[in-house]
Amino acid sequence: MADHILEVKHLKKYFNTPKGTLHAVDDVNFTLERGKTLGIVGESGCGKSTTGRSILRLIEPTSGEVIFNGEDILKKDKKAMRLLRREMQLIFQDPYASLDPRKTVSEIIGEPLKLQKLVPDPKAREKKVRELMEVVGLADRLINTYPHELDGGRRQRIGIARALAMEPKMIICDEPVSALDVSIQAQILNLMQDLQEQMGLTYIFITHDLSVVNHFANDIAVMYLGQLIEKAPSELLFDNPVHPYTQALLSAIPVPSLKKKRERVILKGEISSPINPKPGCRFAARCPYATEQCRSQEPKLVEIEKNHFVACHKVGEN
Repeated sequence: MADHILEVKHLKKYFNTPKGTLHAVDDVNFTLERGKTLGIVGESGCGKSTTGRSILRLIEPTSGEVIFNGEDILKKDKKAMRLLRREMQLIFQDPYASLDPRKTVSEIIGEPLKLQKLVPDPKAREKKVRELMEVVGLADRLINTYPHELDGGRRQRIGIARALAMEPKMIICDEPVSALDVSIQAQILNLMQDLQEQMGLTYIFITHDLSVVNHFANDIAVMYLGQLIEKAPSELLFDNPVHPYTQALLSAIPVPSLKKKRERVILKGEISSPINPKPGCRFAARCPYATEQCRSQEPKLVEIEKNHFVACHKVGEN
């Protein structure tokens, strides 16, 4: 039996707006094995980042269960959550905006050690900071520099070192390379993979870039307007995408070959509103296969083969 570090059950996050209730995350379910990487993909506004932040309770979920190491963290009080956050960390999308411009590299990486009172002695803390800098590939001479003096790749390495300071079990990576140049992206991804092997880390990797997540994640979950519509092991999803939305996303990945061409699936129609969503499949307005059943009845996420889950009425017809 797989050792699950995380189980997310019926997770929902709704926001009240002047026009109605925004269903940002709507009944999301998945499990994550210890030491593995789950990629969460989808267009901007699909609820990827809100899902990640709801799991960490940086945003308080509306309802559901988030079971981390066998305990439902949504039932824990503030004091218990503060201790638990040592084991659950976040790497942000924008490495510059996530760093305090008034603090040096040493102060930024050492801050969680100080706040959590893990290394109260300043000299011991500086030693720990230097060790973390070495782990993430930051030169020792940068210890007293400020974020504005560094490039994007080095800033993101600071963010990674800060997350590692707590010696976490799981890290949620919210588009950690999307703000970086392609060559720097590869360096950061390789670093994260090396750290995963060395430390046994578990990742949730949130991104809109399917070509990145294909090489980085063990499993991929596809979200659309707050709902999880397809989830499968990475290779299986790329070899056999079933949901029409997943097929369209994969068709948009450039193929580095003049001979081999991929047929592009162009989606038409208007994106449904996530505010007070109507009954039925939320993708129906853009789906070329949509029927009356799709417009009136919401499809359930079902397992069509081992570890391959899809929410689509079209699957039931095959």
